[in-house]
Amino acid sequence: MMNLPNSYVAIDIETTGLEPKSDKIIEIAGVLVENGTITAEKSTLVNPRQKLNEYVRELTGIQDAMLREAPGIEAVIGEYVDFCQNLPLLGHNIMFDYRFLKRAAVNQGLTFEKEGIDTLALSRKYMPAEQQKNLSSACAYFHVETETAHRASGDAYAAHGLYQALRQCCKTGEEQSFFPRQLVYKIKKEQLASKRQKELLHELLKYHKIEITAQIDYLSRNEVSRITDKIISQYGRITTR
Repeated sequence: MMNLPNSYVAIDIETTGLEPKSDKIIEIAGVLVENGTITAEKSTLVNPRQKLNEYVRELTGIQDAMLREAPGIEAVIGEYVDFCQNLPLLGHNIMFDYRFLKRAAVNQGLTFEKEGIDTLALSRKYMPAEQQKNLSSACAYFHVETETAHRASGDAYAAHGLYQALRQCCKTGEEQSFFPRQLVYKIKKEQLASKRQKELLHELLKYHKIEITAQIDYLSRNEVSRITDKIISQYGRITTR
């Protein structure tokens, strides 16, 4: 076997949606692989402090009740930063996971600059163009056994198994495709919403008789600002007679 990278942390997250600026992590799992052998694993449900929508509940099987007593992301992100050590991250479309994780890390004052190996990019290289390249389809194509799809632990293990299968496809001269690349995502630490921002949002919600699923006390300034602007755009400002 060629001298291809074989030590990494296969990592996967489940989230409330696709946008790191507004959506939240609800599950993280990591599988530590050293010289091709799994040496440790870690999996945690995360309380997003908002209700899940129906699509996420059906996709993941994760229910609101399962998250009620789970820790918030601020309580666990440091453990995962430590778990990843100085190894590259491995995942299927790894930038998706990295953006959420780095945002959470930076918000806790942690450094999380990583290199990554993307099994999606490798699948595109070694699979026929007409084949679907999502994780389940790629694993099926390469006969990789998988556990529960769209749960973080199962998908982290699947990405690891897929990478091991992809390594077998590498021909002389193609080694560079397997080497980790710097993951670039610039983000500044977010500030929690000010007291006045939260008061204004509460007043708008009461005035227009609407509810939101997020717990306002845990929202950032930018998040409260976006929600406030959306309410005003849709329902109007508070008026007095």
